[in-house]
Amino acid sequence: MNQRPVFYKREYDFGDGATLALGNRTLIMGILNATPDSFSDGGRYMNIEAAVAHAEAMALAGADMLDIGGESTRPGFEPVSLEEELRRIVPVIRAVRQALPHMPISIDTYKAETARQALEAGAHIINDIWGLKGDPNMAPVAAEYGCPVIISHNRHAKDYNDLVPDVLADLIGSVRLAQAAGVEEDQIWLDPGIGFAKTHEDNLELMGHLSEVAGLGYPVLLGTSRKRFIKQTLNLPVEELVEGTAATVVLGIAQGCQVMRVHDVGAIKRAALMADAIVYRD
Repeated sequence: MNQRPVFYKREYDFGDGATLALGNRTLIMGILNATPDSFSDGGRYMNIEAAVAHAEAMALAGADMLDIGGESTRPGFEPVSLEEELRRIVPVIRAVRQALPHMPISIDTYKAETARQALEAGAHIINDIWGLKGDPNMAPVAAEYGCPVIISHNRHAKDYNDLVPDVLADLIGSVRLAQAAGVEEDQIWLDPGIGFAKTHEDNLELMGHLSEVAGLGYPVLLGTSRKRFIKQTLNLPVEELVEGTAATVVLGIAQGCQVMRVHDVGAIKRAALMADAIVYRD
């Protein structure tokens, strides 16, 4: 590789024993779905004991942080009420914090009140699939708590004039919402939103332009794990998509993505370590 990607340095001390450093290697975010209907693991971790056991297994496999969500975001998902989402995630966050006191936790939600209560329960990061556009109070909550916020690309319709420039413009719009609310620059991360409001061909095209997302000046999280565009490409069941996921992860790392949100922590950790040995050399 003649030109290596730029990786943005960020260091976070959350004040409760949990810390996080970006820019030294690829970080692995393990997915913990406290939902009955997620596309690959729905219903498996609905009770606290199973959720904690899975969190501990992901930590042992090399997860650097965990992403806890209480509402499926698969295509065609059924929205849940604020009360139901809180019922699902708050006890899990508290239990995981007790079991893994130094593990950073992100809350996967687009509802500001869910984010607020999750942060109060021990979460450290907001992961918003609607890029601060789904709830006008989300950016103010992120600013109030001074926490990292992951801004994902999303739209209500796949109505692009030119996919990549449109995605970049949408992300910049979300960044401006964060800035206007007072979110500090070093607290902003981006997510290209692979799988959200994009066709199969859109996802493949955007995967080839991740360097342009990273070029916006913020750390990039990539969430491709077991997603439909991999399933459609390989024509395999969900449980056999780890190699396809690994390919997208390595491609993302080569283009400057710094955090990988994944189900198969151990396998993807190994793929990332190999890619890091190439792209993080001095």
